[in-house]
Amino acid sequence: MRRLLAVVLLLAPFGIGLLTPGAAVEPVPGEPVFRFTDPRITESSGLVARDGLVVTVNDSGDANRVFTVDPATGDTVGVTRWQGQARDIEALAPAGDGEVWVGDIGDNAAARDHVVVARVPFGRGDREVTAPTYDLVYPDGPHDAETLLADPATGRLYVVAKEFIGRLYAAPERLDPDGPNELSVVDEVLGVATDGAFLPDGERLVLRNYGQAAVYTWPGLDRVAQVDLPRQQQGEGIAVAEDGTVLISSEGEGSEVLRVELPVDELPAGESPTASPTASPTASPAPSAGDDDRSPVHLDDERSLWPWAIGGVAGVVIVVVLLRSLRPRD
Repeated sequence: MRRLLAVVLLLAPFGIGLLTPGAAVEPVPGEPVFRFTDPRITESSGLVARDGLVVTVNDSGDANRVFTVDPATGDTVGVTRWQGQARDIEALAPAGDGEVWVGDIGDNAAARDHVVVARVPFGRGDREVTAPTYDLVYPDGPHDAETLLADPATGRLYVVAKEFIGRLYAAPERLDPDGPNELSVVDEVLGVATDGAFLPDGERLVLRNYGQAAVYTWPGLDRVAQVDLPRQQQGEGIAVAEDGTVLISSEGEGSEVLRVELPVDELPAGESPTASPTASPTASPAPSAGDDDRSPVHLDDERSLWPWAIGGVAGVVIVVVLLRSLRPRD
């Protein structure tokens, strides 16, 4: 037991180093927009802002349902339910035509042989629908994930594994409802990502974790900005509206949704995709996940070293204290 605890605590500094804010002197300010008033919304994880409405979903333990919320009041104005039983829904992404992609992609134990995405309508009024669903399979074994992205130019889906070194995976250009649909590795991205979204130009995307947000060009995936986010109870969701407004949400009943200003106006963008937008689940071809022009993103090259040093010292102190407390007494 002593050895096990020591190993766990020795790994803690790496988490501290990765998640400690270090990209900005101060967090970007957050402006409260509304609070969720629905007591059923207790663990807002995914977030989408479309058509003047906000869509959210509870994470692990909830049913197959999404909530449509009026940001003017924070009230739920519609709930969509669909067939089947949820395992661990964690993410949303815009699908066009008044619909969202729902990612049942959580896997804390890394034990699922496949994960599931569904395409469901949102909007005012309650409804029950039969949603098209697709099984996704990782090429290198199970991963926990909380981020689902949909390229606004092509409709192609992407999943980001929630790990210390994040990894972005691309779904097939055309999804097979009979599956399985094998994902392919694209590149390394922000660690421990809890949500993400494309910017309206389709040439940049933003990922967030519990304390930071990072902006990348698309499809090059060059990290061009990283900022500290406002403190939240357990900040997980991020959405970008059609006008570029960025919203972030947190778990917790009655939690606030904040508007934040990311430094994106003068940031470089990627090459414009050539494919036209589509809302079809059998999306037209997107840039290949194996394009040679993708430069790997190495997190240790982009972070300052002081968080790792602080985390290391803290970890060593904790281990020493713990081992002393566990020492047999005469």
